[in-house]
Amino acid sequence: MRDFQGHRGWIVLGFGLALAAMTAAVWSYGYRQALDALARQGAADLELASDRVSTQLQVYQELAVLMAGHPVLAQLNSEAKRQAATRLLRQVADHTAALDVFYADTSGRVLASAQAITGPDVSDTDYFARAMHGALGIGHGVLQPLSRRAFFYAAPDFGVDGMVRGALVVVADVEDVEQTWRGSLPAVFFTGRNGEVFISNRSELLFWQRGPGEVGLHPKDGRAVAFSSRQIGGHDIWQLGWGPYLPEQALHQAVDLPVIGMVGEILLDTTPARRIAALQAATLAAICFAFGTMLFLATERRRTLALANVVLESRVAKRTRALSASNMQLRREVKERHEAEVALKQAQQELVQAGKLSALGQMSAGISHELNQPLMAIQQYADNGSAFLQRGKADRASDNLGRISELAARMARIIKNLRAFARNESEPISRVDLVQVINTAVELTAARLQADQVAVDWDPSSYDAPVYAWGGEVRLAQVFVNLINNAADAMQDQKDRHVSIVINHGKRLTVTVSDIGPGIKEPEKMFEPFYSTKPVSSSEGMGLGLSISYGLVQSFGGNIRGVNVGRGAEFTVELDHWKEEDAA
Repeated sequence: MRDFQGHRGWIVLGFGLALAAMTAAVWSYGYRQALDALARQGAADLELASDRVSTQLQVYQELAVLMAGHPVLAQLNSEAKRQAATRLLRQVADHTAALDVFYADTSGRVLASAQAITGPDVSDTDYFARAMHGALGIGHGVLQPLSRRAFFYAAPDFGVDGMVRGALVVVADVEDVEQTWRGSLPAVFFTGRNGEVFISNRSELLFWQRGPGEVGLHPKDGRAVAFSSRQIGGHDIWQLGWGPYLPEQALHQAVDLPVIGMVGEILLDTTPARRIAALQAATLAAICFAFGTMLFLATERRRTLALANVVLESRVAKRTRALSASNMQLRREVKERHEAEVALKQAQQELVQAGKLSALGQMSAGISHELNQPLMAIQQYADNGSAFLQRGKADRASDNLGRISELAARMARIIKNLRAFARNESEPISRVDLVQVINTAVELTAARLQADQVAVDWDPSSYDAPVYAWGGEVRLAQVFVNLINNAADAMQDQKDRHVSIVINHGKRLTVTVSDIGPGIKEPEKMFEPFYSTKPVSSSEGMGLGLSISYGLVQSFGGNIRGVNVGRGAEFTVELDHWKEEDAA
């Protein structure tokens, strides 16, 4: 035990190191998995961007191929024909948004041009040289003095003898191509064979360069920028410091685009991948830490019990030696143990009895709260019946006795419903008439409302036909009795007292019970059991009414809510319409 206590710190340290190592391993694995998903997304985004660029540039490629054999360009040996060709090329440039469209002979001399921005001679360009070999020439560059990035498509023009007699060149505006996808994707850029960024949706990267054998990019002016690269799970991760609009850590991917003679590249922010990995690692760390804490506490408890057992054994040994030395001591010990056992059994019996009394007290509190109003009504009817008998009005006395019988039966049903509610049970719901239910509730509370001078605004005659809803007649009557009594209690300390009850038709039936009292003090607690704003010494302040009402309404699919209005509080009971097809 002492060895364990001495090594306890080392055990905790070892667990912490193991947990840290496991967390790091889970983070690394989760990060790699997230990078795989990010790489798949990046490949799709890069393919989409590449397709956009290739598709938009292909329009100018097809234009060059189709225009190369135009009859107007066949013979440009006179000034009039060259002017006609210039007008044609200018129309084509205007209709296609091309920067320039020009025709050059085999020596590279420009014979006709829409804008004449490329100069009089293009013999030293690669795309023209390729067109002179009978193939489609492709190239890109910056047009001076406008500093406009342009893409060139040179289509050879074959004569009747099959020999190349010139080339039609279409100059595409790269900025016009970029406008449709700039800012809609992660950082995407296209580099030429010389490693220079020529097309990008991030203008700050334009004309950055990559030297032979280099991995990243650097500005054309040669200034130093923060950059490092490493491989994680087969993915190329760049650590950047290139500006506020580029991620600090990015997944780099590239794809070769031989159709346009460029390489498409994309930079994807790895922050979501790191966040997912951190969340996975934190979850595992929390679970392991919780498990380790529980294990440590269990071990500490066992250690404490073991220490207590050692102390107890020591005491038993000492007492045994003392008892062996004296027979009188032994008899006295036996007597003390017997008395202790008797006291323990008596304490256990008292605890059991206290638990029973507590449960019985809770049940009695709920039943007394729910039966208080019917009992008051029975007492009133009994007094009225006795008075009617003394006056010789047997028929009125019989009516009161009938009402007492009905209330007694209703009390039996209330007790049954309270017991079902306490056991989380509910009887099958059926059709009930809301008008009749509210009439019953108003009738049960009439004596109390009259004594407290509370005016009730309820007109059952305004409803031409019964209003049927799904529910239980007794339970619904108890709900409205509770709401009316609560409204009367809330207005007890004021002169004006008024309760309004209204049935509203809509998608669901709603019954609103509103008062002009001080309102709900704590709306978030009003449906909690035993919550009450009445004085502690009040016999009516047990706080079960709204809680029981909430459970009763919920038991047949309804809802109850309470809000503060301009003056007073308003409780709304929502119920489903009764329909014959639903009942079937």
